Amino acid sequence: MRNCSAADARVIVRRSPGRRSGDNTTRASVLAAARRQFSELGYDRTTLRSVAAEAGVDQKLVGYFHGSKHALFVAATALPFDPAEGIASVLAGDPEGRGERLATLIVSLLENPEAGDRLIGLVRAAAAEPEAGRMVRELLTQDVWKPAAASLPSGNPELTVSLVAAQLLGLVMARYVVGVEPLASLPPEGVIELLAPILEDLLSGASSPRESR
Repeated sequence: MRNCSAADARVIVRRSPGRRSGDNTTRASVLAAARRQFSELGYDRTTLRSVAAEAGVDQKLVGYFHGSKHALFVAATALPFDPAEGIASVLAGDPEGRGERLATLIVSLLENPEAGDRLIGLVRAAAAEPEAGRMVRELLTQDVWKPAAASLPSGNPELTVSLVAAQLLGLVMARYVVGVEPLASLPPEGVIELLAPILEDLLSGASSPRESR
């Protein structure tokens, strides 16, 4: 499996001619604080004031950089990898073992400090804020599950990927947001071992509803 790391992130920073290098450092501090707060506190409890306080800057500077909390949320939760490429490549391989490969990819991303905070922040916000929910639905539908469905030979690939999404969203909420035990304390390898056969069953079509006769 291709390792999903910082190498997958293609971050292009365009500097204006008069911008000081310190501006980028300040922006990075603001985004780091926003990612942590959106991930741990959720959308509603995160404010421009709280982000500014953690980043050690004036609140007006956060507003200058991002304009609004919504814009800050979009910038802070932008994924540092191409989800469609990663998931499609996993599903396009040998059908045997797809569940384990997908479970390994997802858990590895969630356990990665950078990618995990953004994914968890997205899910947490989607559960509490309508606009964030819309953004997550669009991300899943257009950027992740539509390309993934094209890689599946099942009779109803859209339903299959929706069921897979339900499992993965449930994992994020139970393990990383709510902290349900003993799932929350399992090592990543244990989570992968438990999740893989469930995903394999879904991807094989064994759990799809039978067609009405």
